[in-house]
Amino acid sequence: QVQLVESGGGSVQAGGSLRLSCAASGYTYGSGCMGWFRQAPGKEREGVAVIYIGSIFIYYADSVKGRFTISRDNAKNTVYLQMNSLKSEDTAMYYCAWVSVCPRRVLNGGDYNVWGQGTQVTVTS
Repeated sequence: QVQLVESGGGSVQAGGSLRLSCAASGYTYGSGCMGWFRQAPGKEREGVAVIYIGSIFIYYADSVKGRFTISRDNAKNTVYLQMNSLKSEDTAMYYCAWVSVCPRRVLNGGDYNVWGQGTQVTVTS
């Protein structure tokens, strides 16, 4: 049974930083894609960043390019999302998700079949 557990959310002032973590367990950590997605109240879910587990490919949503960095630590089976220069519009519930075969549209959450419980990020101005 694949399980993902997020941590690291919280409240921060605009311009600040947070680092989210997603710890994976229950499977061989060596393939597929791990992504961070977010959903704000009243808005559709948005793909934020995706990293290919077995290669170097990384993708970001335009809205976070240059501010967010996704990375992984294979030894810890953990993926991180470093978020800098946070804006009020980054306020959302953040989820990590995994899929065993990376979809063509990697930022499309509908193709991911394992999700964490989410962690809230609130950016105050």
